[in-house]
Order: sequence, then structure tokens, then C-alpha cells
Amino acid sequence: MLTKSKQLLEAASWGPFDGAGAAATGNVFDFYDQSVPDLLSRWDKVGQWFEARSDVGFDPYQRVVHTGIGTKASGTQRNGAPFSGVNFASQDYLSLSAHPQLIAAACTAARDMGVHSAGSAALMGNTALSVELERRLATFTGYQHCTVFPIGWAAGYGAVKTLLRKHDHVVIDALAHACLQEAAADATPNVHRVPHLSNAAVERRLERIRRAHGDAGILVVTETLFSMDSDVPDIAALQAMCRRFDATLLVDCAHDLGAFGATGRGNLEAQGMVGKVDVLMGSFSKTFASTGGFVACNNAAFKFGLRAACGPSTFTNAMTPLQAAVVLKALEIISGPEGAERRQKLMSNILRLRGSLEASGFTLLGVPSAIVPAVLGDGPLSRLMTRTAFDLGAVVNLVEHPAVARNGARWRLQVMADHSDADIDLFCSIATQARSDSEHMFRGGL
Repeated sequence: MLTKSKQLLEAASWGPFDGAGAAATGNVFDFYDQSVPDLLSRWDKVGQWFEARSDVGFDPYQRVVHTGIGTKASGTQRNGAPFSGVNFASQDYLSLSAHPQLIAAACTAARDMGVHSAGSAALMGNTALSVELERRLATFTGYQHCTVFPIGWAAGYGAVKTLLRKHDHVVIDALAHACLQEAAADATPNVHRVPHLSNAAVERRLERIRRAHGDAGILVVTETLFSMDSDVPDIAALQAMCRRFDATLLVDCAHDLGAFGATGRGNLEAQGMVGKVDVLMGSFSKTFASTGGFVACNNAAFKFGLRAACGPSTFTNAMTPLQAAVVLKALEIISGPEGAERRQKLMSNILRLRGSLEASGFTLLGVPSAIVPAVLGDGPLSRLMTRTAFDLGAVVNLVEHPAVARNGARWRLQVMADHSDADIDLFCSIATQARSDSEHMFRGGL
């Protein structure tokens, strides 16, 4: 069968790969054809490119897992090809997704309250469980008020979009999450993206905005831990800066809340900023073993805004009883002795993985966290390394442009508390072999 993807491959050429060129290079926007008037047909070449990648084993996306999330994983690639191996590709930092207490909590909630909220939080979608979760989460994060959302994206997008109007300004870190970036762009034309982690750039921008627009609202947006580079801003300095310029600070704590710190309050705890940021939002999908998210602050009226004037809350079904029950139980574990033990084990695993990879010559970014970005650099080589790693029994996530800079492709390794020393050592051995084998194939052609 001569498919369009085969034709695309045969028509392309890239060095030693010859026919595999189109699959080895490029990104989704290189193939999007805006010149075509039919809106659906604009994606035809993108689809051909993804099929071309699949044909040569360079498409590690849209995998299907056939087992529960754990330190080992098995399933199928998008084209049906099987995979299995040690798993460093899942966001389950404290290994709570299969915890028996969380499973029991979900079963009890389903039996007692059903599986559906059956309404928006603005009407009758709240349950006793979701309201209790808001109360406990407010206490845990150090705020008076908390609002939960059915997905994390909705919390980030909804908070930013609800806070801003078209005449307002937003100063946002260039690497802030897509939900925050898109909300800012949708809310106002006055979006100021500043260099990553540059408080000096934020200050210059705030001075300029406030001098020219004395009565405009200004929102500053950052994260407690950035997931692509595993680095951390100076949040205390940013909050002080916002106070000085009458701006509001919103911080996304998705990747460290619950997973780090003596009490599980992440980098806010490390910087003495628990409960002190103007607006805190986060998701439950990394540490709390559930979809969903939240927004916390000390302004009671803003909660009404999120309920009555926030599209992702007002016009969608609320968090289900199952979600609320799971997150409540996760929060209970995180706040207790078992949570502290899991955080200690997680950090031990992180340090072991980073130490071993660095000793093998890998370039790692950022500070020790559950995210270990291992830079692979060249796009074609990174795709070949990822294919080889899967073949050898390591399950990894490849992150490419435009999510990161060109030639900045990386494995975004995600560590779990339940990873054993043997899991980590096996992965590092596979990673080293995948790099060696791929560089050899890269030089000699496929």
C-alpha cells in the first residue's frame, strides 16, 4: 500500500536518513497549510507528517496504556505496536494513583453519591465532597477561600481570563503554561511576555506600564516550578514588586504542591510564601492522583466571580464526587507521616537519577524536582534516541519544538516515589545505550 505518508517520506531527503527526512525533521506548524481556504484541509499535511513519523517509529505520542500507572508500563503505540518498560513518562509523583486508600475513597463516593456532578458549580453541581475539598485545600494552602475546577487547565485559564479586561495588562513569564498564555491573549491585547525568570525584566515592564497607565489593572503571572526546565522563580521578590506597583501576582503551583517541602507546600514553603501570594492556582494531576484544579485567594468576592463570570466554571459541569473524594484522600495522606515519607523517597530517587545521568554525560536542566529534563538537542537524533529507548525497554516522553526551542529537544523524565533503585539504574543504562546506538546509526544512516 502506497500511503500519502510513504509518498511524503520518499519525496523528502535529510542527510543520511534519505527517505526518512520528513519524519526526522520539522514540527507540526511547518506542515500546517494556512494558504488552503478549507479550514479542515489545512491539517492534511500535518496528518501525513504524523503518519510518516509513525511509519519509521519516530512518533512517541498518543500512546495507549493497558495497565494502571506505575513504575512499569505497557501498552500500544498509536499504530498498534506494543511497548513495555520501566516508566519515567507518567505524572504520579508520590505514586498515589494506585494507592488502596484512594481507590477505596473513589468506590465509596461512587456508591454513595454516584459518578456525576450533573450540573455546573454555579447551579447545583457542587457536592458535599467538593465543598469539603475547597475548605481543606484553603487551609492547606494558607488561604481563606478556594474554588475547585473539574480540570487543571480550566483553573489556570479561568483565573486569568476572569481577572483581566481588555484595557488591563498582563506581564507573564515566557515559559508559563499554555493555559495561562492563552487566557492572557484571549483577555487583553496588552500581553507582555518577559524573559524566563527575569525579575529585572518584570520590574522594568511594571514601571513602564504604571507610568503610562495609572489606572489599569496589571496581572503578573509565573509558576512555582517550571515543568520544561525544572527551575524556580524568586516568588517573594515578585510579590513585593507587585505590591510596589499595585499589581496582582498569580502563581501556578501545579508541579510542586504536595510533592516537596517538609509539609508538602512546595517552593512556596521553601521561600516562606505560603498563603502570601495574591492568587494561587494549581492542578491535581501531578501529585494528587486526579484530574481537576483549584484557585485560592483571600478575596471572598473573587470566588463569586469564578462561580458566576468564569466560563470554565460557570458553563461546564462541576468536579465529580469521585474526583473530590480522591483528592481529599490524597490531601490527607500528603499532610500526614506517609506523605512525608513519600516525599523523602521521591527526593532520594530524583537525586539518584540526576547523579547517574550526569555521570554518564547527559546534560540536565534546573534544580532537583520530580521533573528531570535531559537535553538531547538535535531534533532528528532525539527522535531516534527515543525510538531506541522504547525498543530497549524505557518509556519516556520526548518534548520538541515548539514546546521547547529548536534543537532543544529533551526527555522530560518524571520521577515517582515508588521507583526502586533498580528501576533508576536500569533506565540510566538504557538511556546511555540508546544514546550510543543512536549516534552510531545517526552517523551511518538508518
